Amino acid sequence: MKLLTAPERARLLANGQIRAQAERDNPDAAIDFYPVVKLFTPDAGCTWLLTEIDPDDNDRAFGLCDLGMGSPELGYVSLAELSAVRGRLGLPVERDLQFRPSKPLSAYADHARAVGGISA
Repeated sequence: MKLLTAPERARLLANGQIRAQAERDNPDAAIDFYPVVKLFTPDAGCTWLLTEIDPDDNDRAFGLCDLGMGSPELGYVSLAELSAVRGRLGLPVERDLQFRPSKPLSAYADHARAVGGISA
């Protein structure tokens, strides 16, 4: 399975461009995108909710990252590294085909911090 579909990649890049432009126009701009994609390891308890790709570095995605250690955080992740990740049983990172975002990333982050992990 591909890590991202072409439409997901396009949406992530568009969001990245929107953020970059907003930060140039107003460094204090607060943009809170809905997640575009949910990725997870079926055998390692890791989850990523991604909202954008850096338009200047198409390998760098931003989102909520949960490595299964009880402290999810917002940050950047390398898509190439995610493609290479394997869990305990050697399974690769997968896309959650059933995921439909229902709230902005900040709401997922607040909830994940409160309960110690992403439950989306």
